[in-house]
Amino acid sequence: MTATAATPTTSESQGPHQIWQRVRGLLLALLILVVAGVALAAVRSGGEHGRLDPRSSDPNGSRAVAQLLKDRGISVDVATTLDEAAGEAGPGTTLLVAAPNMLTAHQQQILHEATTGSTGRTVLITPDSSSAARLAPGAHPESRGPVTARPPRCDLPAARAAGTADMGGIHYATDADDATACYPDTGFAPLLVLPGQGDGDTVLLGSPDFLHNDRIDQQGNASLGLQLLGSRPHLVWYLPSLDDPSATDGDSADGDDNGGAGAEGESGFTDLIPSGWLWGTLQLALAAVLAAVWRGRRFGPLVTERLPVAIRASESTEGRARLYRKADARDRAAAALRSATRNRISPLLGVSPRDADSRAVLLPAVASRLSNPRSDLGTLLFGPAPADDAALVLLTDQLDALEREVRTS
Repeated sequence: MTATAATPTTSESQGPHQIWQRVRGLLLALLILVVAGVALAAVRSGGEHGRLDPRSSDPNGSRAVAQLLKDRGISVDVATTLDEAAGEAGPGTTLLVAAPNMLTAHQQQILHEATTGSTGRTVLITPDSSSAARLAPGAHPESRGPVTARPPRCDLPAARAAGTADMGGIHYATDADDATACYPDTGFAPLLVLPGQGDGDTVLLGSPDFLHNDRIDQQGNASLGLQLLGSRPHLVWYLPSLDDPSATDGDSADGDDNGGAGAEGESGFTDLIPSGWLWGTLQLALAAVLAAVWRGRRFGPLVTERLPVAIRASESTEGRARLYRKADARDRAAAALRSATRNRISPLLGVSPRDADSRAVLLPAVASRLSNPRSDLGTLLFGPAPADDAALVLLTDQLDALEREVRTS
């Protein structure tokens, strides 16, 4: 027992090779997850790159229609901030908002104020209910439909001249009597024109597909795009971005104006997070749960089994002693030493095993057996925990000496 207090000759810490064997499976799974995430992000970003961007020649880009407009003398400028877009609004300008749903409530309010009195044209691409309520009051989405070749079935000159075009997506409705609905389906239309002040108007498009490079040469898509976007000599193509400084301006002011309640449908922090990030977080959470189940403890009754190797008692004792020492558990170590001593000497004294932990029974039996009983016998067998390692070593030596004396007396 004295060897438990000495410096251990072996270390309980694992070597680099053992650590590598334990963690290599987890690292491999993590590497596969990272590679899959990067590959997925690359594929998704490659498919969405330049979507409805007049500078992009990708299938979902709109460089073809922008070039056709330039060939007809229409100047095309790209705006990525709200200040640029609102500053260009005017009677001779068509403002196309490629993603109105990305704008915050404060941005939509500023944009609406800038375009309401401009007597220009505002084209909104697939606005949802909240965006339509702020940017095109009186209009609201009602249903969705596939993008297919549809006849105009309206009196809008641009649509009648273009004829059949690829329209669909979100279908809108309005209570305004002077609004024009084109390419209708089941009573609602994916192209809605709301007249404004003077010659100004607002156009709602339920789908931008007819403006994409891969569809511009089909049906009457090119004609419809040229007439909707080329009615003014200047076209501002607004591509909202998440890093626009105006996205965070005025939030506190909106809260104060509304009495702290916030505007109805106001965009929150989660609304500004792209859906891909939320989907990626869900995938990571699912992977973490699966890893926990894989590496977790298996529940069920304990089953005894033969050990694959024989472990010497001295190694087991030494290992437990090192664990006690690492945890600074002198109280548990001392209790184990005293209990083992009492259990070994009680049969020698004629004390039954159930009375081995009884002070009233064991102490008199030990005292009667010794020729010179110790005055601290009770403290030795039932005393408090040692104050330090030296006291624990001393206790071990004294218990060994007491057991030898009982055996030889």
